[in-house]
Amino acid sequence: MATLRNLKIKTSTCKRIVKELHSYEKEVEREAAKTVDMKEKGADPYDLKQQENVLAESRMMIPDCRKRMEAALADLKATLDELEESDKIEGPEIVDAQTIIAEVEQLFQTTDA
Repeated sequence: MATLRNLKIKTSTCKRIVKELHSYEKEVEREAAKTVDMKEKGADPYDLKQQENVLAESRMMIPDCRKRMEAALADLKATLDELEESDKIEGPEIVDAQTIIAEVEQLFQTTDA
């Protein structure tokens, strides 16, 4: 049985994962710039290798984060559908959930295109 409390939790989970994804994307940009800068300055090969490992780890987190976001989104949609079937379609929690669903779907469309 879905409750508004469950809906709030699942909505917050989606919001948190979206923030994580944006954070990882910024980290990849920052680390890539740092790697290029190190190459241009002729940094020590060991330091450069370590920086490339950091960059690779950051890049690996993005697909993982997207998988978790897809799962959280499906969970949120299921909970929202369940609440709508039981005629609990009022309140800021519902609006918030619908907003985050639209935001995440838009995010998937822009990254898939």
